[in-house]
Amino acid sequence: MTIKQISIFIENKSGTILKVLNVLKEANIQIIASSISDTVKYGIYRIICDKPVLADKLLKENGISAITNDVFAIELDDTPGQAASAIQYFAEAGINISYMYSFLVGNKGILIMRTDDTEKTQEIIKLKKLKSYDLA
Repeated sequence: MTIKQISIFIENKSGTILKVLNVLKEANIQIIASSISDTVKYGIYRIICDKPVLADKLLKENGISAITNDVFAIELDDTPGQAASAIQYFAEAGINISYMYSFLVGNKGILIMRTDDTEKTQEIIKLKKLKSYDLA
């Protein structure tokens, strides 16, 4: 029901993302989705990729600070309002979404999110028959 996401901590200066991307490129690791959030000095580059265990290992071997977390990936029809309907279920259950980003694959929207209550989130996904996105 969850997928692996790598959070990479990078300095806000020229070339830091390129170093990350080159490590992944050299290992033939495909980035499926990514998001960057930043502060004045540092940023968090979050990625979903096809080989998260290898990516995490290689990044650390190259002196890049990274951690791997489980996040929820929910597949939605690519029609207006689907994300709002899905998020409403979690809000009604009192689940806080720490962060979220989305992308399209074919004709499906994918919501990636981390919540403050993994068990309750899993219950809502089952109860509301939301479809989890699987990278396989």
